Amino acid sequence: MSQKGGGKELRIVTRPVVTDDVVKRDPKKQRILFIINEFKQLTEKSLVKLVYELKKEKDLDLGYSFIMLGDTPSSKELAEDLRILLYLGLIETDPVSRKIKLTANGEEFLEKNPVTGEDIDKLKEAIEELKPKIMSEESAAELITRGYRRRRRRPRR
Repeated sequence: MSQKGGGKELRIVTRPVVTDDVVKRDPKKQRILFIINEFKQLTEKSLVKLVYELKKEKDLDLGYSFIMLGDTPSSKELAEDLRILLYLGLIETDPVSRKIKLTANGEEFLEKNPVTGEDIDKLKEAIEELKPKIMSEESAAELITRGYRRRRRRPRR
């Protein structure tokens, strides 16, 4: 007897091969590397929020579309670009703080391929203006995470 719709299905999703050359030719990914470098390290949530705020408040569209989940912006394209940068080893996620930062390869890549464009100064200025807002959210998230970790470590009585 056969079952209809009850079996598990294996889905294969093909993705194009990605190399450093793709990042060299893609200003969106280069600007994401530039932003991460400006902050040194930040959470993925804060990065998404920053790119959203740049688009909404500073009228600097980096080419990502957003949907709102409650009051939190989300971008599938930005998440995919971050996965690509992780895959290439240009960025890494700190296992403890869960913050994204450039690797040595990422720093070297930015040195060899500086982000150019007429709006780069405007982007840098907008990042500096939004930095306090993003850093305060980072600090709040860190305090919450730290409190959560402490509760997990305490033995129960």
